[in-house]
Amino acid sequence: MKNLIKFTFLMFAMSMFIACGSKSKDAKVSDTAGTVAKTEGTKYAVNAAVSKVMWTGAKLAGSHSGTIDVIAGEISAIGDVVTSGNFTLDMTSITVTDLEGDKKAYLEGHLKGSDDKNKDDFFNVAAHPTAKFEITKVTKKEGDPTGNALVYGNLTMKGQTKQVAFTAMTDIKDGMVRVSTPEFKINRTDWGIKYNSASFVEGLKDKAINDDVILKISLVAK
Repeated sequence: MKNLIKFTFLMFAMSMFIACGSKSKDAKVSDTAGTVAKTEGTKYAVNAAVSKVMWTGAKLAGSHSGTIDVIAGEISAIGDVVTSGNFTLDMTSITVTDLEGDKKAYLEGHLKGSDDKNKDDFFNVAAHPTAKFEITKVTKKEGDPTGNALVYGNLTMKGQTKQVAFTAMTDIKDGMVRVSTPEFKINRTDWGIKYNSASFVEGLKDKAINDDVILKISLVAK
């Protein structure tokens, strides 16, 4: 009976996780980096104080969320059309927002690789203190309430570069650019982050961590 109850709970948890994750779109990922778009038009400097990347990671037992600081960047536009841009993330700023105390400190330390024994489990920020996104092209989208543009760009993280594409809402007015995205998913293993991935390690069961990481970007530039 106990085994039956445990099995039923696990199936319920899996179904809830799949249902929640289905709301996030998958980013298109290419192993080949694209050519960075030429800077054209008016340049706007990203305001790091009000720009942020939000993340969510999950495993069978639950999920955790947090933020990563944007420390620099610029966006260029002609009229109301974004033509190029980039932003840099401070990976040492990874913060967990749904935990407190020792649990928060432990998970943040593990993600950053603060302990030499597990420094490469996730981001190893001592060796890779920043990540960067550089736009390769932007195309217009119509009929999508979540965004008016499809943004392509090279995401360099933990020393590896992949080209990704995701939906974004761009707004340019009154000398300010705002770029925001709905939640979208990337596969962390594409950047060599394979810790407790069932795609690479057998027998993890409920210790497996989902390969997909949900991201949400909010940039303000002036």
